[in-house]
Amino acid sequence: MGHPPDEPPAVRELEEAVRTLQDRIDRIEQELPARTNGSAPTAPALARDALHTKMEQLEEQLLSKILTLQKERQAASTDRSQQQHNIEKELNSLQNRVMELEHGPLGYSPPDAFKVTIPVQNNYMYGRMKKSLPELYAFTICMWLKSKALAGIGTPFSYSVPSQANEIVLLEWGSNPLELLINDKVAQLPLNLKDKAWHHVCVAWTTRDGKWSAYQDGEQRGAGENLASWHSIRPQGIIILGQEQDTLGGRFDATQAFVGELAQFGVWDHMLAPAEILALANCTSHLQGNVIQWDEQAVEVFGGASKAGFAACEEGRKA
Repeated sequence: MGHPPDEPPAVRELEEAVRTLQDRIDRIEQELPARTNGSAPTAPALARDALHTKMEQLEEQLLSKILTLQKERQAASTDRSQQQHNIEKELNSLQNRVMELEHGPLGYSPPDAFKVTIPVQNNYMYGRMKKSLPELYAFTICMWLKSKALAGIGTPFSYSVPSQANEIVLLEWGSNPLELLINDKVAQLPLNLKDKAWHHVCVAWTTRDGKWSAYQDGEQRGAGENLASWHSIRPQGIIILGQEQDTLGGRFDATQAFVGELAQFGVWDHMLAPAEILALANCTSHLQGNVIQWDEQAVEVFGGASKAGFAACEEGRKA
């Protein structure tokens, strides 16, 4: 594509980086061992490990280019939204190729063996669950997360409905403590997730007296009551991973965005018992949410966020 005369150097560099990444992915594909058409996987573990290392190196190189572009965009005075859209479209296409390479043939990995990566803190990278919530009088929400933020971890997830943007939100903004919002009411959670390591996190709530509890790595770290007492969670909203919604499904604020990796987001329609949560964190249980399950076909990514193979009970617990 041609370059306008006033185009920032970082834009041209990113375009070249995308093309280079495309070429290198093509070469990696050619290096892969031959795969049969059968349902059984044939890629050796060593080859997959080598491929995974190469992919991480390529993504790190691309991330440095994106960070440079972010600085250029902040300094630029003209609107380049169409150019940004085109570049992000190319980036999404490449991220899908990376995911295909890591997963191998269909059936090679279970549908929940993936993570969502949000590499840069901005207002346009995020994941979205295709399924919504029914009316709920209690819930437990669990997930694995690894924050790469320098200050607050931002918003791992938010659930918005037409009449209330903050129906359910997990948010740590700036120097404020981590907060659970329900119907815009707030409880502060004594969790520490800023060490750039993987953590298993659960929050549970019931409308009866507004009782809530918060868990980190299987241990209850906080509990309380009078959080949106006798409120019912409204149905048919939108679940966003990585951004806080100021309106239904949008108006994101970059300062409240999550940057890092997310996996195994699940929702139950009741408060799980402490022993069940501990078993999930210790990987002695693979209990799936009875309302929302973590499934690759049920999660969409946008703006340069990506999906990649990930086994929480292997990689997450190494940290």
